[in-house]
Amino acid sequence: MQTKLIQIQHLSKQYRIGKRVINALQDVSLDIYEAEIVGLLGVNGAGKTTLSSIIATLHPPTSGDVLYRGQSIYDNINDYRYIIGFCPQKANLNRDLTIDQILYFAGSYYCMPKKLILERREGLIAQFQLQEYRTEKPDILSGGYQHRVLIARALMHRPKLLILDEPTVGLDPHIRRNLWKIIRGLKEYGVSIVLTTHYLDEADFLSDRICILDKGKIKLIDTPQNLKAAHKKSTLEDVFITLMEEEVT
Repeated sequence: MQTKLIQIQHLSKQYRIGKRVINALQDVSLDIYEAEIVGLLGVNGAGKTTLSSIIATLHPPTSGDVLYRGQSIYDNINDYRYIIGFCPQKANLNRDLTIDQILYFAGSYYCMPKKLILERREGLIAQFQLQEYRTEKPDILSGGYQHRVLIARALMHRPKLLILDEPTVGLDPHIRRNLWKIIRGLKEYGVSIVLTTHYLDEADFLSDRICILDKGKIKLIDTPQNLKAAHKKSTLEDVFITLMEEEVT
């Protein structure tokens, strides 16, 4: 039986723009299990980024709760932040630091002992094949290698949950495939992953379960295999298009 890592309970999020109220999330409930990849899908404005931002504690919910192993993360949000890693869509690497320094300071941010920081950095440099670039600054790196550094930085403190926001957007197909292998390999280390993506082939290949959001609500949650079988489609993209067309009609 899978062990629940995160329980999202009846989350709602409202934004006010003048007198207008925008319901970004409406009564969203979802469990995330240990060593599982959950793909968040939906059209622009569906609530994907809002949901992942709340899980990452970048924004508070209007109502509802997020539990980590049965306890509200808001009871001790600082401790919860030690178990999550966040990889943003846009590379926000410090341009004045080398890759070695970026990873070192990421470990220092989480108050890791120096010896552990150095050991962990060596492991990640090897895992992400960054040896050639470790003394270089980010500007010389390709988009694919910058994303490798972003993920490595997010993993320095060994988080139990990694949040990836469009990790391969704008990358060439072969670079995307290389990152897919890296992301799938993280499951072997027991890392749970929340993946926000617009690439349906990416979600199909990586995700253990798919959560489709529509207008701030969960439309469905299931495995890619079950979704394709239920809708008699060969690809997740065909399933998604069918579901969106049903919504329009």
